[in-house]
Amino acid sequence: MLPAYVEYYRPAKLREAVELFQKLKQANKEPMYWSGGTEILTLGRLNIDTPRSIIDIKGIPETMVLEKTSRFLKVGAVIPLTTLEEENSFPLLTEVSSGIADRTARNKITIGGNICGKIFYREAILPFLLADSQVVIADLQGVKEVPINELKLEEGQLLVTIQTDTDFLQLPFTAQKIRKQWETGYPLITAAAVKAAGRIRVAFSGLCPFPFRSLEMEKELSSLDETLENRVDRALKHVPEPILDDIEGSREYRLFVLRNLLMDFLHELEGA
Repeated sequence: MLPAYVEYYRPAKLREAVELFQKLKQANKEPMYWSGGTEILTLGRLNIDTPRSIIDIKGIPETMVLEKTSRFLKVGAVIPLTTLEEENSFPLLTEVSSGIADRTARNKITIGGNICGKIFYREAILPFLLADSQVVIADLQGVKEVPINELKLEEGQLLVTIQTDTDFLQLPFTAQKIRKQWETGYPLITAAAVKAAGRIRVAFSGLCPFPFRSLEMEKELSSLDETLENRVDRALKHVPEPILDDIEGSREYRLFVLRNLLMDFLHELEGA
């Protein structure tokens, strides 16, 4: 469970937040950034994460931005998933995020919280991986922008915003969430795909202990001189290791499901 007493802070500036994290860490107060808090509460009840101090970042203006210009969609880390669904500037993101938990939970789950979470599914990152989005990160050295596929936060670093080129927002897309038996609970595999400049892009969650996009798989799937079956079979050889083998499904079953997913995706997108 969460400790009976947790110190709470609500900084108004990025610099204040990252400096506060380091100060609390040096005082052995086990700080955590808080945007929606659903994962912190879940892991706390399981005695996996029990912070002694919380830094609420929802008061920092840069993390609350949600704007679309002619060039970019910029999403702050503390924007709830349901807000993004209702705004619907990025239909693939709406499709993927609407399958995460239930609506009541998504009112609290933020885009930054999902992408940076410790639970490995993190499905909301898939559309951004496919769109080559950029992320802004804050730390003691200031702010920097990196490709989202290179996002790996060090302790104390803070995800601020995600920026996506508007050219990617309306691409032909498809997405599926496969569960083993039920309509609730953790998924076996979540997958999303788009067609951009005549090529198929694919990204996955639940297949490996991390969400990923594979350029090698995309190359095989986009090879038009091969049959659909051969393209899928060759793409499967590039699935990164390790492939999950757990209570949700065996390695072999996940690969079986993945093959069928890829066939479906090619059938849906080939005419797009």
